[in-house]
Amino acid sequence: MKYLFSLIFLAFLHLSVAAQKTPIGLLKYRGGGDWYANPTSLPNLIQFSNRTLRTNIDDDYITVDVGSPELFNLPFVHMTGHGNVVFDDQEANNLRMYLLAGGFLHIDDNYGMDPYVRVAMKKVFPELDFVELPFDHPIYHQKYKFPQGLPKIHEHDGKPPQGFGLIYEGRLVCFYSYETDLGNGWEDESVHNDPPEKRLQALQMGANLIQYVFIH
Repeated sequence: MKYLFSLIFLAFLHLSVAAQKTPIGLLKYRGGGDWYANPTSLPNLIQFSNRTLRTNIDDDYITVDVGSPELFNLPFVHMTGHGNVVFDDQEANNLRMYLLAGGFLHIDDNYGMDPYVRVAMKKVFPELDFVELPFDHPIYHQKYKFPQGLPKIHEHDGKPPQGFGLIYEGRLVCFYSYETDLGNGWEDESVHNDPPEKRLQALQMGANLIQYVFIH
């Protein structure tokens, strides 16, 4: 199954020549956390990536449950929220199999999610811990260069932004952006009234995530 799924993913990665658009997903989870927090963020990131990276991502992202087999149709899945996250055993196993088979999860803490998502992801990978990625990691050096790591989009408590990863057998399967609010920076300008330079930084870092996933 792993080999077959990897072949499917290789087909997805050649987006500039693919006839069919590639979908990406928004992860829907239980526990009461607002997984739907930033409704305009993924559409804007998709448009930005298609324009600047020449990707061919479907304009309409797919909302996918953690335990759904549809997860395996998506090369990139985004997860966000402010609060509680709960995975049951089946959901945790499904997400684990998806990530081991070649999928990628981006978690964006929208402030308040951190203590819950760490517990949930420990259920997915009990043998792994989140590690902070160094500033020279390739995820910060795709089309757009971020030599100091993640940009700070929204200031809440004076802490620096951090990028954490779950690395399985040398492969980054999950990237966790913390203390930055990337997803808020992807939203329509009218939602948060962010300065244009902050929105651009957020979109550029998001495009780096997309590019990293599609070439690794």
